[in-house]
This record gives sequence, structure tokens and C-alpha cells, in this order.
Amino acid sequence: MAHKITDECIACGACQPECPVDAISEGEKKYSIDPDICIDCGACVSVCPVGAIQGP
Repeated sequence: MAHKITDECIACGACQPECPVDAISEGEKKYSIDPDICIDCGACVSVCPVGAIQGP
């Protein structure tokens, strides 16, 4: 099961460059993680300033 970004996301973009498989993309109001690409590495979790990324 992939990580996901909750509605607490402030769309700062800090997580996107941390993803080694480019699973994170910018949406209209928040970023999102493609569950088919995410490898559950957790690299994005530690850089999120508001704790909006939840693991599996």
C-alpha cells in the first residue's frame, strides 16, 4: 500500500524532489502520490513541514 498525502498538504513542493521514482505530482490544491508508482520508501515523509504524508 502506497503513502498518501492528506488534506493538510500546503502544496509547498518539498516532497516532490525527494521521491526517487517520481510518484509525486502537483494537483490543484495539494500534491498527490501515484499508488502504482510509489515504492513506500518514506523519503517524502521526513521533509513534509506539516506532516501531511501518511505511510501504509
